[in-house]
Amino acid sequence: MAKKLYCGNLSYGVSSSQLEQLFSEFGSVESAQVISDRDTGRSKGFGFVEMESDAAAQAAIDGLNETEHDGRRLIVNEARPREDRRRSGGYGRD
Repeated sequence: MAKKLYCGNLSYGVSSSQLEQLFSEFGSVESAQVISDRDTGRSKGFGFVEMESDAAAQAAIDGLNETEHDGRRLIVNEARPREDRRRSGGYGRD
């Protein structure tokens, strides 16, 4: 089963394919995506990587977390589930 990882503090020049390449040395990567601003298209400095197995995900965390890449210290950990971003509060938007 695939495990999704969060990768933060990325250099703004890192592409999704570069992110995939970085993680691929630790195992099979199912997907890699650098998150970009919807208005400007500029990287937000973080992304998500899905590794094929728990073992590959743990190897990537152990091998990349707190290491330097493009002059920045990476943060790599297991991604938290996405929060529900719907508004509530009595305005008819539940």
